[in-house]
Amino acid sequence: MARDRFNADDQMLRFILFADQLSAWFGKSFAWLVMLMTLGMTYEVVVRYIFNNPTPWAYELSFIMYGALFMVGGAYTLSRNGHVRGDFIYRMWPVRMQGAVDLVLYFLFFFPGVTALIFSGWKYAARSVRYGEVSASSPAGIPIYQFKAVMVLAGALLFIQGIAQVLRCILAIRDGQWHEPAP
Repeated sequence: MARDRFNADDQMLRFILFADQLSAWFGKSFAWLVMLMTLGMTYEVVVRYIFNNPTPWAYELSFIMYGALFMVGGAYTLSRNGHVRGDFIYRMWPVRMQGAVDLVLYFLFFFPGVTALIFSGWKYAARSVRYGEVSASSPAGIPIYQFKAVMVLAGALLFIQGIAQVLRCILAIRDGQWHEPAP
């Protein structure tokens, strides 16, 4: 019996580590978009105000990259417990109660919302790819179907990280302590 519990604990901790590392890899990889956005906006400012020759694409591209960064960064932020929380009461609760409340809320709100994001995102991305959709707000006609595909990626990463968070809740309820993410 104790051996089975050890194996289950080991499997849960391995999945939590996998999800945290996956979220961290995508979050840190997409964080490089900040550099590209900075370069794009700097280029736009220089050509607009110094050469009086604005581009029709730089702002739009930076806007799209910011959205991708924001969406994919959600799973990383969740893995690091960085989302905004009204925790003025929550933080005073015992860890077991925090874990129980979090567990219920994940199943009531988080997973239905993320599942809707995945299925809706899939529908929008498939339609966008099929049409070869371009931005309607940009005269440059920047393709945006890849951005809509990021919705599916973001939803899948959130779903995987959500499973890891549920496992953290189960361990917190049982052990009375939170299992922090690996650095």
